[in-house]
Amino acid sequence: MVSLRAERGGSGAAAGEDRTSRARKARTDGPGGSGRTVADGADAASARSRPRPLRWVAAAAGLVLLAMALNALITNDAFRWDVVAKYVTADTVLAGLVTTLWLTAVAFTGGFVLGTGLAVMRLSRNPVLVTLSFGYTWLFRSVPMLVQLLFWYNISLLYPKLSLGIPFGPGFTEFSTERMISSLTAAVIGLVLHEAGQLAEIVRAGILSVDRDQTEAAEALGLGSWRTFRRIVLPQAMPAILPPAGSQVIGLLKGTSIVSVIAVQDLLYATQLIYNRNYLVIPLLLVATLWYLLLTTLLSIVQHFVERRYATGDRG
Repeated sequence: MVSLRAERGGSGAAAGEDRTSRARKARTDGPGGSGRTVADGADAASARSRPRPLRWVAAAAGLVLLAMALNALITNDAFRWDVVAKYVTADTVLAGLVTTLWLTAVAFTGGFVLGTGLAVMRLSRNPVLVTLSFGYTWLFRSVPMLVQLLFWYNISLLYPKLSLGIPFGPGFTEFSTERMISSLTAAVIGLVLHEAGQLAEIVRAGILSVDRDQTEAAEALGLGSWRTFRRIVLPQAMPAILPPAGSQVIGLLKGTSIVSVIAVQDLLYATQLIYNRNYLVIPLLLVATLWYLLLTTLLSIVQHFVERRYATGDRG
């Protein structure tokens, strides 16, 4: 009997302590039961309403700098905005703009296809393919774009003639390298090969982001390697591929201006042709700048909507 009463007394004391702790927790918990006290909520509210003068000082300084920049752009007659308005839609400039867009589309498409193949090779179990893919990406990511363009533009100095035939045997036909590889052809080759090296790593990172269980499940269902990659792996890798690939397109659009050094009449080279005649360097450079600003803004908007579409599909 003594032990029973003691047990009852102990259990009653434990129950009382439990009720006390629950009541204490209820008094200290906030309205949402998040564990934060009412005092904590009051402190957070006062912290949010506390004035921060440095923030307003920084904002005011930014507005002042912006006003100064706009004033310099508008009031400085050396910018010659009338000349900018005259040449921004000139035929030569528009022709160069078309060449820039064409180079961007061709270089990215070719680079993405080749880069995807290199990424698949890098992830294969064949050591020869892995070595070849690694060597390609190492080479073309290490050599500057300008050096690659100059190399392909002067390839005729290394190989005056190109021939088709049996390796280490007789050739069937020959071509003059200088006639075959023009400045535009050299630009396309250099841009595609360079972009392939960059995009190979982007695609490889996207493929690695897909759970390995997806591939194993597809193999268990009897799907082939190509069908698994095309229908299972690549669609799931796209949300990870698109953000860096979109940034790569924007960088490529601006990077095509480097082809002007090998006399490809892109947007920059077209403006150079004009200011070499009239010596209005700054206004013509502003023409190119405005077009690049417009194009990169449009590409950024497209990138935003494409990324949002894939992100929505991934959540669904």
